[in-house]
Amino acid sequence: MRKIADRLLGAAVGALCLLSVLILAFMVFFIVRESLPAIREVGLRDLLLGDQWRPIIYRDAPSYGLRNMILSTLYVSVLAVALALVLGVGCALFLACAATERQRALVMPCIDLLAGIPSVVYGFVGLYIVIRAIEACGRAAGESILAGGIVLSVMILPYMISACCETMVHVRERYGAASRAMGVSRWYMAGALVLPASRRGILISMALATGRAMGETMAVMMVLGNAIAAPSLLGKGETISALIALEMGMAEVGSIHFSALYAAGLVLMVLLFAINIGFELVKRKLSREGSL
Repeated sequence: MRKIADRLLGAAVGALCLLSVLILAFMVFFIVRESLPAIREVGLRDLLLGDQWRPIIYRDAPSYGLRNMILSTLYVSVLAVALALVLGVGCALFLACAATERQRALVMPCIDLLAGIPSVVYGFVGLYIVIRAIEACGRAAGESILAGGIVLSVMILPYMISACCETMVHVRERYGAASRAMGVSRWYMAGALVLPASRRGILISMALATGRAMGETMAVMMVLGNAIAAPSLLGKGETISALIALEMGMAEVGSIHFSALYAAGLVLMVLLFAINIGFELVKRKLSREGSL
């Protein structure tokens, strides 16, 4: 009976995994199918490299260039991950090497709660704190890539801290006793042993945080300014996800505008796939070098 139950459980798990792969394949197929009319009509080059987005015909022909939105998405995501990496790795290192198990058990649930706060709440906090702080520094308008990066960095902190802390605790438990026996100080062990040996966990946390950052819509849309222009640190911008959220409701079903928004979603999905593949290749390279 036990063998039969194990086989049934294995078959059920395998079926669920297959279902997940089929759902992903269906999503890719559906988005590609809906994007094809815009790709044929506008051209892939103009979609990716065009710097004008004018879906409504007014005097000139409509234009569906996604370059500025792609750059804004990458800009704000990289900025958010860079800001969160410093704070997240430092917090995880403290929790793993300095805090006691009881202190860690009290702090980690509070950090995990950050992931459960609705994104619109982060947007309101960004509007009334981050944007006003930027305006207090002499800027006429605080909506900017910088504001979006700061708000987004707080949103992705739980993913980065959780993934890093788990790896660092494992490394400390493995080598902590030997380090103390050799008279190595706690912070020297943290900097010279725990941190280098946790590169794989840090890399995984960066991959999770990047995916979360690039897909965020509401909070970024509230603080970025939603201007279809070339992005700069203190300038306004608009991400791909914000573009889709703002215009999908007014796009006529079956129109080139409607299909171009699906094409924007396809571009975002390809970017995420490419970034995750890049992280995976780096992780495998580090594993082959024996540094993890």
